[in-house]
Amino acid sequence: MTSAYEPDPRRWKALTVTLVAGFMSLLDVSIVSVALPSIQHGLGTTPAGVQWVVSGYALAFGLTLVPAGRLGDAIGRRTMFLVALGGFVLFSALAGLAPTTGVLIAARLAQGISAGALAPQNSALIQQLFRGSERGRAFGFFGSTVGISTAVGPVVGGVILAVAGEDEGWRWIFYVNVPIGAVALVLAARLLPRARGGPRGHLDLVGAALLGTGVLAVMLPLVLAEAGGLTRLWWLFGLGAALLVLFVRWERRVAARGRSPLLDIALFTGTPGYGTGALLGTVYFVGFAGIWLVLALYFQTGLGYTPLQSGLAVTPFAVGSAASAVIGGRLVEKWGRKLTVTGLTLVLAGLAVTAVVLRFAPPHVAGWAVAPALLVAGVGGGWVISPNTTLTLRHVPVAMAGAAGGALQTGQRIGSAIGTAALTGVFYLVLTSTGRDFPVAVAVAVAGAVVAVALALVVAVVELRARPRCPAAVEGVEQAVPDAP
Repeated sequence: MTSAYEPDPRRWKALTVTLVAGFMSLLDVSIVSVALPSIQHGLGTTPAGVQWVVSGYALAFGLTLVPAGRLGDAIGRRTMFLVALGGFVLFSALAGLAPTTGVLIAARLAQGISAGALAPQNSALIQQLFRGSERGRAFGFFGSTVGISTAVGPVVGGVILAVAGEDEGWRWIFYVNVPIGAVALVLAARLLPRARGGPRGHLDLVGAALLGTGVLAVMLPLVLAEAGGLTRLWWLFGLGAALLVLFVRWERRVAARGRSPLLDIALFTGTPGYGTGALLGTVYFVGFAGIWLVLALYFQTGLGYTPLQSGLAVTPFAVGSAASAVIGGRLVEKWGRKLTVTGLTLVLAGLAVTAVVLRFAPPHVAGWAVAPALLVAGVGGGWVISPNTTLTLRHVPVAMAGAAGGALQTGQRIGSAIGTAALTGVFYLVLTSTGRDFPVAVAVAVAGAVVAVALALVVAVVELRARPRCPAAVEGVEQAVPDAP
């Protein structure tokens, strides 16, 4: 069943509301990191215990993405968005009120599930509400939101702690979500389009179980790397790989029987640009997400910056990314994959110069000296995330947009976990072997991020050579798509 596309007159207002909610959920991935010492002191817990405040959220977030995306496809994205946002607000309040570490960890797990259910609805609603060049612009704003939320988390956390105080300021990192989320919830209920028709197909519970346990097995050693997870839980990587192979075989079997799989594996081979785009996003996030903790460790531990000063030092990246992502949304229709190749080249150059500057600049000017290079890298970063999302999802049928967007973001979460564990591990390894030479340690770790970005650039170039024409020329007339819930 197909229908002509009729633009929703409130689509841009609806997008604004969903991006505000998405910003909050993604911000909570990084904002809490700067508050860990405050949480540990305030609740009197151990470093291992407080680490679960970050790790639990990241795990729950990553595990929920694909099943929640598919559920949104089936029962309606508006319904899933409202339920997820309501849960996020509720559990944010509970986290702020937490009297013990156990309650805080439980609240963060529930908050992560809510955020993971919320995230794929954003990209799916863009697929549903926009077409053509408008879709590129919408994904430009979406990509800007992803980039800014990841980069400014330490800045926002530092500001909140500076204003509210070290002892209880960490609670306001969670409380601030409540009023903003409540307003977004009311507006979303008014602006988001209602579902058309009833639920579609069955829910693939076996597929959800296989994918969830497989992703958990892969991510758990990574997110617990600082607590010795890689040493104690390395065997989970093999188990995770086996479960993911079983997941692929099961999904193919479900699709062959004419039923609705959790994630149609044919998307990776039969949908132009989806497989390479998902791979590019995963590899890029190894470098992109991995550098922020390394830079925070260098500025705060090595140079004695406050959390706020440390966050401000990396602000040029966020500013450059925010500005270029919006522009990139307008250019992606004309430039296609050339835009991500250009962006990755800028990121590569910016981070390479960053590594050199941090190695040789005098410590008292390092924060200022690195700003131009981070700005260049940020401009490039804005031409990677949102254009890649647009190009990866543009040919995906709207009926599968939630699951496809969830799978894309799951890859990004895994890439983030790998990058954070690997680059932080490299930083500490070099720091120990050089007698605590912080400039050398941070330079080597950032160089590791450069390698990851270089690999992403190779993937982008291969995709460009395989499909040299711009997306508008390839796509031609917007094809009819199934009515989306």
